[in-house]
This record gives sequence, structure tokens and C-alpha cells, in this order.
Amino acid sequence: MNNKENTRGRIQLIVARTVAYAILIFLSILCLFSFYMLIINSTRSNAQLQAGFTLMPNNNFFVNLKNAWTDASINIPRGMLNSFLIAACTSVLTTYFSALTAYGIHVYRFKLRKFAFYFILAVMMIPPQVSAVGFIQLMYKLKLTNNYLPLILPSIAAPVVFFYMKQYLESVLPMEMVEAARMDGANEFYTFNRIVLPIMKPALAVQMIFSFVSSWNNYFIPALLLDKAEMKTVPIMIAQLRSADYSKFDMGKVYMFILLAILPVLIVYIILSKSIIKGVTAGSVKG
Repeated sequence: MNNKENTRGRIQLIVARTVAYAILIFLSILCLFSFYMLIINSTRSNAQLQAGFTLMPNNNFFVNLKNAWTDASINIPRGMLNSFLIAACTSVLTTYFSALTAYGIHVYRFKLRKFAFYFILAVMMIPPQVSAVGFIQLMYKLKLTNNYLPLILPSIAAPVVFFYMKQYLESVLPMEMVEAARMDGANEFYTFNRIVLPIMKPALAVQMIFSFVSSWNNYFIPALLLDKAEMKTVPIMIAQLRSADYSKFDMGKVYMFILLAILPVLIVYIILSKSIIKGVTAGSVKG
């Protein structure tokens, strides 16, 4: 009887694993298919794209690359540089100051500690679009339009990133370590920068990726603040290509531009990918 139950249990386990792997493979193919089609479409001309769907690449890749890179209406290299500058500064400021805030609330015991924590969580529930009108009006009054500061500095206040960092610190940072550093004469910033931050590398890597991608794809606020051609970011330029005259619309060039636009995101992801799974797993477990 025990042998039959063991055999049945093994069969059920094998079936469960097979189903799980099949679902994961299907989802992976589904996710990668859009990237595959983007690459395929970037190798086809406008006429070939209008002719219909195909899974095979064509020989128009370098023609589309040249047309997109040298387009007179948009400056792709400058747009990518602008987007990278904003996204890189945003990701660094977001992760560092969110980690610093999380460290302060996690380590220090002050009267308004719980109030500060719940207040930040309450701010997290407010959609950015609610305050967008007032923010844009303020930037116009301060004459900060066509300036990258309004797109970078507000990233210091990131409640979602703060909450993640706070949960991560609770799982990996024992108070004894901080107290030992204090007893050795280390000041708070030295303790944070030299002891706490290295412990938080997986969490920092995860949030830097998320912040970079979010800033790189941000269209709403930059479109309202940037109107000079040399200041525009990649999402604004893609929108300009889509709104062009249909008779002059080159779909191959658009697909190539989109492919170029996602390359920096993929590069950042590849560089920091080793820390993603570790950071997500550790940050989701409260010790």
C-alpha cells in the first residue's frame, strides 16, 4: 500500500512539475515573441511591412538603421543621450535616498517614527497624475521648463522604493551591526555608506533597474516640460514619428527606432541581472 502511495505521489509530482515547466515555457515564449517580431520588423522595409506578416527576417536592417539614425526631423543620438542622462541620474538618486530614508526609519527610534512611515505609505497611494497639473504650473512659474532638473530631483521622493528598501533592511540588517559600528566610533553616514549599502546591493540593483526603465519610458511629464528639439527624450521622439504624415510614414524606420530605444534598457538589465533574483527574494522575506 505504501509503495502504491509513494508511486502515486511521485507521478503527481512529475505531472505538477511538467505542467509548471510547460506554463513557464509558454509564458517565456509569449514574452520573447514581441522582441523577436520587433527585430524581424526592423529588418523589413516600409513596403514589405505593409505587405503582411512574416516570421523571417529581411535584408533592410542597415538601411532602416541609417534612415533612423540620420533622420532630419529627429536627432536619435541626442534623444538617447538625453534619456540616458535623466534615467541614470533618476535611478541613482531614487535608490540612494530611498535607502537612506529607510535606514533612518528602521534604525532610529523617535516619537513620530510610525507616523512618518505611514505618511510615506499614504503618499504612495496618490497617483502622480493628481499632482501633475500643479507641478507643471509651478515649473512654469519657476521658469524650469526645458530643464532636466524637474525630471530628476523629484525622484528623490520615491515612496514605493522606500517601502521596498524598508522591508529589505528588516530582513538583512541586524541592529547589533549598527551598534557595533557606533561603538567603534563610526558616524552615521560612514555606517550607512560603508556598511549598510554593501549589504543592500541586491535591493539597490533591483530598484535601479525599475527606476531606470520607468524614467526611460516616461512620456507624460517630459512632454509637458520639454519643447526644444535638442532637449527631447526618446518617448517624445517616438510619438513624433507616429504622428508624422502617413504618406511619408516609414514603418521600418519606426521599428528600428523602437529597437534602438530599448537597447540601453536591455544593457542595464544584463549588467545588473545577477542581483535581481537575489534582491527580489530577500526583499520579499521579512526576517
